[in-house]
Amino acid sequence: MESRTKFGPIVGGLLLLAVALLVAFWGISSRANALAVVTKETREAAVPIVGVIHAARGEAAQEITLPGTVQPFIDAPIYARTTGYLRKWYADIGARVKAGQLLADIDTPEVDRQLDQARADLATAEANAKLARTTADRYRDLIKTDSVSRQDLDNANGALEARETAIESARANVNRLQQLHAFARIEAPFDGVVTARNVDVGALITSGAGSKELFHVAAVDRLRVFVNVPEVYSRAATPGLHAGLTLAEFPGRRFDGVLVRTSQSIDVASRTLLTEIDVDNRSGELLAGSYVQAHLKLAGAEATTKLPVNALIFGADGLQVAKVTNGKAMLSPVVIGRDYGDTVEVLSGLTPEDAVIVNPPDSLESGTAVQVAETK
Repeated sequence: MESRTKFGPIVGGLLLLAVALLVAFWGISSRANALAVVTKETREAAVPIVGVIHAARGEAAQEITLPGTVQPFIDAPIYARTTGYLRKWYADIGARVKAGQLLADIDTPEVDRQLDQARADLATAEANAKLARTTADRYRDLIKTDSVSRQDLDNANGALEARETAIESARANVNRLQQLHAFARIEAPFDGVVTARNVDVGALITSGAGSKELFHVAAVDRLRVFVNVPEVYSRAATPGLHAGLTLAEFPGRRFDGVLVRTSQSIDVASRTLLTEIDVDNRSGELLAGSYVQAHLKLAGAEATTKLPVNALIFGADGLQVAKVTNGKAMLSPVVIGRDYGDTVEVLSGLTPEDAVIVNPPDSLESGTAVQVAETK
């Protein structure tokens, strides 16, 4: 009993020490495990999570859509070539007319009187020439018997030539006024549609500078569409290329057109090539002045590789993309071709099998470990 009492405090102290050691070991181990977890999480958080895509293989034929405006194949304002008052008009807006069809009559009293006077002058000149011819013939007979001098004969011949020249002048004046009088008939220059009538009966008609347009005629059985093709596509925009035209007023429909000619030069201001597309409009469905979208299918030499522009890196080393290889980002230079707006054509430095990072951070360097996010 006495020895048990003697060793009791020692045993209790040893137990307390063991418990203290266990608690200390557990605390240190817990802190070490927590530190390891934090370190692991920190390292994992330091690895950027990126989304990747693969370059798309485009078709050899690329369709581009460009705006254009429908214009008549022929468009002409009609002016008067004589002065007077409008007597009557025969075609209003929207009327289909044929070449040579009468559009309006102009009353030309001043020209009519001038024509009457010119005809009278012509008659006078012919009468004077007739008298001069008779005199010259008489002098030619008298010179044979030396009844008149050679000078008198020359004077008679000269007077005849002058009278004949006066006839030609008077006749030319009559023809001029007759043509001017013929302009009182306003005729359609070609088959088309009257798109404007700017005069009415009784209106004063003048000719020359400052004259007023009487009618406007447009040929609409065939229409032109002028389209400005960007310089990057100019080589593929060649005559004979098929073009589909779409209009907002005809949803779901395409009108067939053909690119018939180009300006053969790039406009310096807009960096575009002016092209003309012709479309058949004998049905009359298309209206001149309409806004259209021209769909041009441009043939390429081979299929292209396309990549979204948000996968490109613009830096001091030039244009690059970030590829993911074995869990690391590797920067690779690329050469681009045509720009399609939201995508670009990649000529070299990329294949469809490469995984390319989308929206790469500016701080991304080659060899940086990355974590690829799930992509849908």
